[in-house]
Amino acid sequence: MAWKTSIAEIVKGGFSTPLDAPMVPPFPFTFHDVEVMTLVWRTDIAAIEAILPEPVVPTGDTVMAHIYKMNDTEWIGPYAETNVMVGAELPGTAVGAYSPYLFLSTDIGVAHGREVHGQPKKFGQPTIEFRGDLIVGKLERNGIDILTGTMAYKQQRADISELSDIFPFATNINLKVVDHIDGRPAIRQLTSRSLADFKITECWRGPCTTELRPNAQAPIHHLPVREMLDGFFWKGAFTLVPGVVLHDYLDPDPSGPGPSD
Repeated sequence: MAWKTSIAEIVKGGFSTPLDAPMVPPFPFTFHDVEVMTLVWRTDIAAIEAILPEPVVPTGDTVMAHIYKMNDTEWIGPYAETNVMVGAELPGTAVGAYSPYLFLSTDIGVAHGREVHGQPKKFGQPTIEFRGDLIVGKLERNGIDILTGTMAYKQQRADISELSDIFPFATNINLKVVDHIDGRPAIRQLTSRSLADFKITECWRGPCTTELRPNAQAPIHHLPVREMLDGFFWKGAFTLVPGVVLHDYLDPDPSGPGPSD
């Protein structure tokens, strides 16, 4: 058993514990055969502003909820995920999508998202079902269906660029927060990552319905549905690659460039 780990291995990027069965996968890793239902709705701009960390600002009043069925993911295996996003901008630096809420059915994905990206991931049970001529997406947590969406089954062909035109969802901005063991702040950063090797095999759109139910531990209802817009159903593959640090709150020279993530 050669599990003893050198200092050089410990301090290099991509390191994870336990030593003999690492939990967090290193970059890059690819999501194959992905099915996604994306629900889009308008909410109150004040509701978006309330969940964005300074100095990030909203780019509109639109919300996306991506319900992913990850059928074949390297390291992680099959699982499901819901990523709730709003269009956001770090002025003068980056435009993309900020994720206030994410829910996954895998502990590896929760750990990776929180430790590496700073995404506020929690456990949940997202599902996509085909019920005759209807696509139904759900997110359950604590025994409550906190999000339910529907759209017609593959009636209107579309291109993924139509979804990106709403806001650039493939560029994800997050607030990374880690403390030292004594409670002092260790990391306070705005991070960003963009999906790579995007390969879309099919994409459909159409009017969708979105229903939110309150849950104190999964408060998507803080972004209430004011107008239901189109939904999208798409399939494809993409790769998760290293991102960047957009802003370091603890940097004594905040005007200077941040280190790479």
